[in-house]
Amino acid sequence: MKTRISSPLLLYHFFLICGKIMLGDIMEPLAIKLRPKKLEDVIGQTHLIGKNKILSNLIKNKKLFSMILYGKPGIGKTTIAVAIAEELGLKYRMLNAVINNKKDFDVIIEEAKMYNELVVIMDEIHRLNKDKQDLLLPYLESGLIILIGMTTSNPYHSINPAIRSRCQIFELKELTSSDIKTALNKAVKQELKDAKIDKDCIEYIANTSSGDLRYAYNLLEVAYYSTNKKITINELKNISNKPNFFHDKNEDGYYDVISAFQKSIRGSNVDAALHYLARLIEAGDLDIIFRRMSVIAYEDIGLANPNIALKVEACINACERLGLPEARIPLAKTVIEMALSPKSNSAIIAIDEALNDIRRGNTGNVPNNIKTTSPDYKYAHNYKNHIVKQQYLPDNLKGKRYYIPQDNKNEMVLKGINDKIKEIID
Repeated sequence: MKTRISSPLLLYHFFLICGKIMLGDIMEPLAIKLRPKKLEDVIGQTHLIGKNKILSNLIKNKKLFSMILYGKPGIGKTTIAVAIAEELGLKYRMLNAVINNKKDFDVIIEEAKMYNELVVIMDEIHRLNKDKQDLLLPYLESGLIILIGMTTSNPYHSINPAIRSRCQIFELKELTSSDIKTALNKAVKQELKDAKIDKDCIEYIANTSSGDLRYAYNLLEVAYYSTNKKITINELKNISNKPNFFHDKNEDGYYDVISAFQKSIRGSNVDAALHYLARLIEAGDLDIIFRRMSVIAYEDIGLANPNIALKVEACINACERLGLPEARIPLAKTVIEMALSPKSNSAIIAIDEALNDIRRGNTGNVPNNIKTTSPDYKYAHNYKNHIVKQQYLPDNLKGKRYYIPQDNKNEMVLKGINDKIKEIID
């Protein structure tokens, strides 16, 4: 994917780091310096941290279980994971599900065996591939490895059920403007004592960061070192002149914007769909746009317009070649078509009903005539129209209907075909 460095904030960090490397003086970023060492010092997340709250009680009772922490960037996932491990005095190692390879995972497992227990703090856990999962699962099961996974994606949709079922899942809430201001004032008091900055500037940084504390710290630090330590609104605007678009003035959540995007397309409101698409584009989050469009194509449009899935895939390929800002063009074209397309959720209803039968234990034995190497099996291709009357569903599910066509042009055609087949095979 084509990328373009346009942010003064990124450029400043690039040159700052290069300069410090040349000088042999690598300084820790402000966000690292201010990272809390104890859980009680973490900003926000009061639903999990505090008196008689879940995570604080784990520290109090000196017990840790595998868990997944999820939420938007910059709200404390890594900070909480490290604080828990350090407060409990546990050995821990940090991995990234994408960057670290299978050999790195092998080393971690051997280290866990040596210590009889190891906490593995893993970023981007939703990207953990099958090979790495297969390596970890037995040790998660035995308790030799305690996993603290971190992700910005909803784990109920993005994380393999085998991993998910072995972990407790905790959602981290977005930080409020008040939380960000508290943290910024603390940063000035502790680390940037000679900074000249007023309440309006603190307010501006808090609003611009949109709940991302790491972004707020970075903006404050860049402003401090790129001026004579007298920080003004104009200087801040020169560094970062647009909000870090994760939520709006009313602090609607990032995930709410994603939800609104899907629901607007589902509800055929093309203008609302384009509005929320624009917000996601402004955030630069192409990956979540791609994933959500793919879901909508199958869940909400489905069999009413099967070709839309191919168009979404073509749109994604075009966007990956183009990059932003040009990617906005195929995205807009495809989202308009999706919003105005006929809709059907018959496919998701059908598979969920089938899954519900399985989970209720309503399965039954496979009929003898279609078991492996059965002499009674009738090979459909040997019969007219490749259809032959024989039993396919278990005895207790004979006559069961999972797929119920909905009233749209394409599914009315499918309904006619299905009805004719049922007349022959039932």
